[in-house]
Amino acid sequence: MKISDFQTKDVINIVDGKKLGQVSDLELDLRNGRIESIVVPNGSRFFGLFGGATDVVIPWKNIVKIGMDVVLVKIDDVRSFRQQEETDSPTEYNRQYRG
Repeated sequence: MKISDFQTKDVINIVDGKKLGQVSDLELDLRNGRIESIVVPNGSRFFGLFGGATDVVIPWKNIVKIGMDVVLVKIDDVRSFRQQEETDSPTEYNRQYRG
């Protein structure tokens, strides 16, 4: 599967049935050659240009099923994922990917 195939899929939370958006990016573990998480932009942005909204970073372990058109995820509280990203510092983020 290509990354561009991922970006056309809608992400649906099976807990409440809400559409979270579409995959915009992937976070990779280069050392182990695995996908760590998928990134879904917050829906309050206007064409991804305006707004200070944070992205929803969904760990790979929370993905239930990848279908033809959708990615089903299980997230009990989407806000906790957004808050977690807001508290991550750029230094901590970069530290994860240095070899």
